[in-house]
Amino acid sequence: MCGATQGGLSLDGINVAKEAVVQGQVTRGGEPVGNAYVRLLDRTGEFTAEVPTSATGHFRFFAGEGEWTLRTLAPKADPVDRKVHAAVGSVAEVAVAI
Repeated sequence: MCGATQGGLSLDGINVAKEAVVQGQVTRGGEPVGNAYVRLLDRTGEFTAEVPTSATGHFRFFAGEGEWTLRTLAPKADPVDRKVHAAVGSVAEVAVAI
């Protein structure tokens, strides 16, 4: 069982009204995957940013408004793409199972 905060990452200290937040968790078989990488690709597929997942499998991006693709890369797993819409004033929560 994962020891992550219920509901995902804490938003303490983040003014969500002024940010477009994309965040989530990477899991395998229901368990968090630490040290995976999540890439943020723009609507044309161009690389924009990359972050490693935390020990609890979590990641977060502050993105511009619009359509994005999250590409998750982890050892012993095929890449997984997820489309996401980012909007200022909201948090897009994305669960990625590999």
